[in-house]
Amino acid sequence: MPLHVPPAPAPALRTVLTALASPTAVREARTPSLQTAQGPVTPELPLPVHVLDRITPEGTGSTRLAGWRFLIHCADRAVAAAETRLTPDGWVFSHFFEGPYIASTERALRQAETLQQPYQPRLLSVPELYMLTLWLHGDTAADGATGHPAATDLLVPLAPAPPGIAAHRPHRVAELLAVLTHRLTPATAPPLLGSPA
Repeated sequence: MPLHVPPAPAPALRTVLTALASPTAVREARTPSLQTAQGPVTPELPLPVHVLDRITPEGTGSTRLAGWRFLIHCADRAVAAAETRLTPDGWVFSHFFEGPYIASTERALRQAETLQQPYQPRLLSVPELYMLTLWLHGDTAADGATGHPAATDLLVPLAPAPPGIAAHRPHRVAELLAVLTHRLTPATAPPLLGSPA
């Protein structure tokens, strides 16, 4: 089934296009593959980036929109990514970057294209675990900038994933949030013998 990529805000796209056209912005970025790209580079596959702020006791997640990420393509492959963020004055370009999450995102998107159900792709970041997932939202007509993970949505951890969580294996939100709840809950030490409880 095809993925229904939500449209990015036009001002966010404009900031990325402006940064790509700026030799200074590209030269100062820590992205050798972007600096040495042969041919035109284009921002594609805009994905809203949501941050998982907390997991409720019921096992649901509280999220907020952190920005939009664009994969920067050159010659049919992603060479870098550009991130934008919302400020009180509107959308601004944040930074270019490269690394393992670029190829991992592309792989997860290709994998999602083979699923039987249509989804809206998003990214969900779990900062406390240094974890990024492809969030496949079941409501393809939803505003990509809003909403929370539904129990039936899928989360695909991107590589590198935290120890004990398999990258590129789709999980229902309820299933993965249960694992994350366990990981994020501080362990309490048992009381010492002879000490007051």
